[in-house]
Amino acid sequence: MTDQPARWTQATVYPDMWTDPADDPREKEGAGPEGELATVQSFLRDYRLTLRMKCEGLDPEQLARRSVPPSTLSLLGLLRHLAEVERDWRNWITDGEPEPKLYGDGGDFGGVVAEQAAVDAAYADLEREQAATDAVLAQHPDLGERLGREDITGRELMVHRVEEYARHCGHADLLRECIDGRVGQ
Repeated sequence: MTDQPARWTQATVYPDMWTDPADDPREKEGAGPEGELATVQSFLRDYRLTLRMKCEGLDPEQLARRSVPPSTLSLLGLLRHLAEVERDWRNWITDGEPEPKLYGDGGDFGGVVAEQAAVDAAYADLEREQAATDAVLAQHPDLGERLGREDITGRELMVHRVEEYARHCGHADLLRECIDGRVGQ
């Protein structure tokens, strides 16, 4: 006997998918994006949506549930972590004083509490930090341009953002399956 939830999906077409392609907000009609910047932005958008999808329908306790002791990894921690790294990336590409950490050292994962106010704050923080970083990068559409105190190219930063979200979406897949058994692409 196991205390693990049964695997399930909302998809009816492909049993290993999160949702049917017709219902997937990441699915697009027609040709893909034109050019390098639009392609990278499209992948980033889709990974951001994927993370939100993996968190949908869960209560604060489920979002704050940690993976495997002693790990502090949780879906709520991932939301907070990605808000924190969006701020960090923006700090890399600006010349002014860096903005302080949102959650302190290690607080993005370690400071998670199973409260609705904490969930709402994490979503608000993530949206705000994503929008702020996107706005700064929109001022520098040349991906070869070197930016800020880190002298990083826009290309390197954009690819790093995609990589970070993609990696954490893999974590989110496993966390979600452990919480309620839901599997998906």
